[in-house]
Amino acid sequence: MSPWILALLAGAVAGLALGALGAGGSILTVPALIYLLGFSPAAATTASLVVVIVTSVTALLAHARAGAVRWRAGSLFAAAGLLPAAVAGALSAHVPEAVLTALFAALSALAGLHMLRRRAPRANGAVTGVRAAGAGAGLGAVTGFLGVGGGFLAVPALVTVLAVPMSAAVGTSLLVVVSNAVVALTARANAAVHLDVTLLLPFLATAVLGAWDGRRLAARASAGTLQRVFGTVLLAVAVAMGATAVL
Repeated sequence: MSPWILALLAGAVAGLALGALGAGGSILTVPALIYLLGFSPAAATTASLVVVIVTSVTALLAHARAGAVRWRAGSLFAAAGLLPAAVAGALSAHVPEAVLTALFAALSALAGLHMLRRRAPRANGAVTGVRAAGAGAGLGAVTGFLGVGGGFLAVPALVTVLAVPMSAAVGTSLLVVVSNAVVALTARANAAVHLDVTLLLPFLATAVLGAWDGRRLAARASAGTLQRVFGTVLLAVAVAMGATAVL
């Protein structure tokens, strides 16, 4: 199968996950770019930020039209993560590729276990500025360093820290994700990383289309089933990437 066809298929799967679950598409993007399309870990995490920004903006507009974005809460949360995203994005270029792979494997395992638990986060009425800043900064650092959107972390953080209702948490998390990803990508602008545009563009195109299809799939399939399948896939990805980092 040609790399171009693989790029189309992998992008569609990543977008489908993002659209159906509101998170996780970027965690599939990085290993797909590395193992299917031959990107280096550094290039894959940078290219993933491009995919995260475009697909998340597309989804954010859809949620905004439905009135499911808390702009003030999201902006405050995102502001705390901007500096950590910039610093982590700049530092990632100096980290050995094996370390990046191992850290990404650990994050994939965390995301997979989170999906398999299938517990909706509960709102916490005791919201403090310190907790909000800490959660936003942590998410920004993860986004900048590993090139992921962090939606699976942003949604529960928004609900538990800023008391955003679940009905608006996904849409609001996209605002946070986009903000952090733009800063992280800017921080990597001077890094000597080659991106194969001939493969990235078809991946990006089908990711956007897959995100829209995922939204329709979420309306038809059980959320629990989708989460279990996706969580299992993420754990498999974590094992494969962890083995690659060790060997």
